[in-house]
Amino acid sequence: MPTTVPAHGPDAAARLASMSDVTSSDAALRRFLHGLPGVDAVGLEARAASLGTRSIKTTAKAYAIDLAISMIDLTTLEGADTPGKVRALCAKGVTPDPTDRTAPQVAAICVYPDMAAIAKESLGASGVRVASVATAFPAGRAALPVKLADTADAVAAGADEVDMVIDRGAFLSGRYLKVFEEIKAVKEACLRPGGGAARLKVIFETGELATYDNIRRASWLGMLAGADFIKTSTGKVAVNATPANTLLMLEAVRDFRAATGVQIGVKPAGGIRSSKDAIKFLVLVNETVGDEWLSNEWFRFGASSLLNDLLMQRQKLSTGRYSGPNYVTVD
Repeated sequence: MPTTVPAHGPDAAARLASMSDVTSSDAALRRFLHGLPGVDAVGLEARAASLGTRSIKTTAKAYAIDLAISMIDLTTLEGADTPGKVRALCAKGVTPDPTDRTAPQVAAICVYPDMAAIAKESLGASGVRVASVATAFPAGRAALPVKLADTADAVAAGADEVDMVIDRGAFLSGRYLKVFEEIKAVKEACLRPGGGAARLKVIFETGELATYDNIRRASWLGMLAGADFIKTSTGKVAVNATPANTLLMLEAVRDFRAATGVQIGVKPAGGIRSSKDAIKFLVLVNETVGDEWLSNEWFRFGASSLLNDLLMQRQKLSTGRYSGPNYVTVD
């Protein structure tokens, strides 16, 4: 699995380097971010709603359900998490439906850093990745050395991916360079001493950013700082992933690749619970950035309950009968 995003052309590195002036100072970064085109909120929400009405039937629906399962970061981020719960979740991620071994594996198991080693051991050579939240998740209220130690602990425990939260207070007060430097520092903490690195997902907590313009600015800020993925939310606030904020972030990664030649992933997280919702998000991906993003290398769902509904819908398509929640495990 690649640990850095690939270049999509021989001049990609040069084009990315040419943007270094943008991040040379707080003033330069502010000029760039506030110079991005303003977001037409009405148009954005109308397009997201329109794409959500697309009807997906029969074989296309079956394909979409399996694709969505393969994109899930199956998540447990509770204070009451235990080693036994994490092992059970790993077993479910590897074999989502024990009655049907054709069901795909999930992309990753997402846990707190102190559970990363348990997840790594439990997943073994299955191919399912270990994702660990870090940087004082979910609030991000900690000094930088603490955040870096949190990240280093997760990587040392075997995390293949790290989900960090930005300092929303710094961002909302216009201290963009502080946020940029923190993301860069965490990216460096994802490096392994023996070579390679964990992929970095940067969480914006879009529900706290107040405006679509801020979400666009945060997306570009995260990508310029080295994010491998940009992620909507922690799942710990009232407003998490929505079709509109995910569409806006998809537009940002599309435009970033056009400008730099570098591809970045997107991860909506929180509040996506049904197969119908997941398929709507896949339509957004297909219509906005195309099928190059339609794999778990570049698109993920952060979810804990979505998998069960996908499995029930999958069983209904294969048997003609709706099995109900008693036929899937409780996470």
